[in-house]
Amino acid sequence: MHPMLNTAIKAARRAGTIINRASLDLERLQVARKGPKDYVTEVDHAAEEAIIDVLRTAYPTHAFLGEETGETAGTADSDGELPEHQWIIDPIDGTTNFIHGLPLYAISIALAQKGQITQAVIYDPVRNELFTASRGSGAFLNDRRIRVSGQRRYHDALLAVHLGKSFTNADPRFTSLLDECAAVRRMGSTVLDLAYVAAGRIDGYCGVGLKPWDLAAGSLLILEAGGLVSDFDGEQQWMSTGRVVAGTPKIFPQMLGHLQG
Repeated sequence: MHPMLNTAIKAARRAGTIINRASLDLERLQVARKGPKDYVTEVDHAAEEAIIDVLRTAYPTHAFLGEETGETAGTADSDGELPEHQWIIDPIDGTTNFIHGLPLYAISIALAQKGQITQAVIYDPVRNELFTASRGSGAFLNDRRIRVSGQRRYHDALLAVHLGKSFTNADPRFTSLLDECAAVRRMGSTVLDLAYVAAGRIDGYCGVGLKPWDLAAGSLLILEAGGLVSDFDGEQQWMSTGRVVAGTPKIFPQMLGHLQG
């Protein structure tokens, strides 16, 4: 296992301990609103701080991009060169689920090297499921190799989505995309949705309005599990556009076909 991936796993498990402890007494949780339907708790902050502490102790010059703490520049080396590594962190993806006691949330940690995601960890602390990937080395769930599903027929495909009503109601492309598959799920945690595509539990995923910390780790997991990922134009700009479609080699092009009209 790559040493940087091993450190990320250590950080994810430490955050998982904090989250699991807090989940036992949700009535005492302090919840704030960042925006419409967007919540944050002191547990989000504590988990992110724990993750950064582990990573920064191991790699003090690296840069960070966290959902709660924002972007932190790395430290230049003795030659004045800024670090080429940036950790991208979502301490709890699915905070709304968490504060309601719905056990569908996860921790996401990814490492970008010169802008390319090279290491990924998604950790579900409720089920103790650890999804990991290193670029070029495959994707794993608790040390077992995983692959995307072998689903070929769109009418039999199970999809997950993160689409607002304004999209589904106003754009017939989404109506077609969702009506013609077998079923659609919205679980409230994009990082889990993507991990489940990698593990073959879901055949495809489509989302809009997403952030880099929603997509970084999950996209590498899917690619390393044999799946495909793109933005709605079939390009590799999902991290910047926040629009992503992902799926098995057979379901992905059919999803993209719906989205491209």
